[in-house]
Amino acid sequence: MNTLIVEDEKELAQEIAEYLRKERFICDVVHTGMEASEMIAVNQYDFLLLDLGLPDYDGLDLVTEAQKEGSEAAIIIITARGAVEDKVKGLNLGADDYLSKPFALVELLSRMQAVARRKFKMETNTIVFGGFEMDVNARVVKFNEVVVDVTRKQFDLLQYLVMNRNRALSRIQLYEHIWGNILDDQYDSNFIDVHIKNLRKKLSEYGPVDWLETVRGVGYKATF
Repeated sequence: MNTLIVEDEKELAQEIAEYLRKERFICDVVHTGMEASEMIAVNQYDFLLLDLGLPDYDGLDLVTEAQKEGSEAAIIIITARGAVEDKVKGLNLGADDYLSKPFALVELLSRMQAVARRKFKMETNTIVFGGFEMDVNARVVKFNEVVVDVTRKQFDLLQYLVMNRNRALSRIQLYEHIWGNILDDQYDSNFIDVHIKNLRKKLSEYGPVDWLETVRGVGYKATF
């Protein structure tokens, strides 16, 4: 998932980014509120990890900005502040969770996974669709108990589609979620079409894939 880390403690920010990248997250890192504001305005993120005590911004203002920009990112506030009023204000503004420093990186990951389950209305880590079964944590796709041999990127693409079931996702949304932020001169919409074609071909070896629909003029969606 595409994640923006906003943290002025550079060593901590890098530590978080390295850990999450090993867990297959795509991470951008900024150290000031101004940088974060610019990134939120032009990029689509699945997660925003926000420090409140930034040198040039109150992190709570970034929560408000993200809401105004129409960001659908899940927001986790990370801060050394322990005041109850800060926690309450952040949650009331739209943050999804609150983690106080110091914290274990495994706890951060657990919080992010829990937030994702709530966001996508997942009661368990297993998603069933069209005769297929996906274990999100184990990163395994099965059909009638037979493991489907998908690549890492194919799994990421499929996971994002089924977690957003019945929602049309644009090619840019899919690209940024799987491969990170793009520059205009690097973007080629056909890139996603090729990956969807290959994914459909792989899945069709095991079962029907009519639930993976093309939305003309938009992108793709999983319907089940």
